[in-house]
Amino acid sequence: MTGFLGQALLYIVPFLLVLTFIVTIHELGHFLVARAFGVKVDRFSIGFGKTIAARTDKHGTEWRLAWLPLGGYVKFSGDLDASSVPDQAGLAELKQRVVAESGAGAERDYFHFKPIWQRALIVAAGPAANFLLAMVLFTVLFSVVGEQIVAPRVARVSPGTPAAEAGFQPRDLIVAVNGQPVLEGAEVTRIVIMSAGDPLRFTVDRGGRQVFLTATPERRVEDDELAGRVRIARIGLEMSPLPQDFKFRRLNPLEAAAKGADTIGDTVSTTGTYIGRIFTGKESGDLLNGPLGIAKAAGGVTRQAVAANPDPGYMAANLALTFLQFAAIVSIGIGIVNLLPIPVLDGGHLLFYGYEAVARRPVPARVQEVGYRVGLALLAGLMLFATWNDLQKLSLFKFLGGLA
Repeated sequence: MTGFLGQALLYIVPFLLVLTFIVTIHELGHFLVARAFGVKVDRFSIGFGKTIAARTDKHGTEWRLAWLPLGGYVKFSGDLDASSVPDQAGLAELKQRVVAESGAGAERDYFHFKPIWQRALIVAAGPAANFLLAMVLFTVLFSVVGEQIVAPRVARVSPGTPAAEAGFQPRDLIVAVNGQPVLEGAEVTRIVIMSAGDPLRFTVDRGGRQVFLTATPERRVEDDELAGRVRIARIGLEMSPLPQDFKFRRLNPLEAAAKGADTIGDTVSTTGTYIGRIFTGKESGDLLNGPLGIAKAAGGVTRQAVAANPDPGYMAANLALTFLQFAAIVSIGIGIVNLLPIPVLDGGHLLFYGYEAVARRPVPARVQEVGYRVGLALLAGLMLFATWNDLQKLSLFKFLGGLA
């Protein structure tokens, strides 16, 4: 029983804390922009289910803390259905009811009667808040920790692998891949992982002499303490830097913000590349993670942070910095997912508003109903698929910067 409680504290609690924090920021993005445009909001809830505590502010918004910490939500006044995009008939009915209850002109305070551009900004503010949160967290991290660049130096070449066939040798320094300069081992790892079956042309510095080598990443099954059993593209290199391959510098806030923006851009680009490769049949999608994978990751980073140094002060600082990085990455993921053009998500709402802007009328109720059901099925299928991957791996896929 004690072991189970320990595992729950290690995995579930950090996951719930991170998820609730990030989703709350997402919903706060919707709320703040809605409030700026004068939209009437009925409720802002942190968590779901039975209310633990609640208060109503001067604007009539109920701020609620619920017992199930799985995120939260904002409820705008007049929401008619789960998709929050009523059709022409629904708008007419809502307007009639609002005018009857509060008088002519009261409908202007309702989300659905705001101009399209305001509604679009309110919807987009949720994912934008996720990216902004990631930006702030990365800026803090890079300001506190600084920037460390570890050059991609080859330490070992596994026999019988694409790297061995290509002619890689220990102490080779990889300086470019497909003509694009690389500075860190993590860059090489990311490129290799995203290129299963595609030949890669490496530019290598071998004792001051430039050498060109071509290797094609192959998927292989790996067991890792954190990653579990995963199929991942490799070429068979183990990278380990020499003393001269380390570079470190402190970053001022502006430099840290720029580095944070680059990190977000790289993450979005890598995610987009991977999703694109899934649709073209080049990836199986087995690296996608669901709630179990994220929970496992939360537990993994907690365990690593605690084990790094037994000193309580160091442990607390390391745990805080580790969770900032983890929260930033998860926040980017939630922002990306919410922008997918699926009707039940923010991206689907934006898609409907795009139609409305062109057609000068809301999407017909029947189309919305079908779109909502299809979107819900797609989202459920995606979650089931990701959860199946979690169960298969029983852990989180992790970029391993020292391997390629």
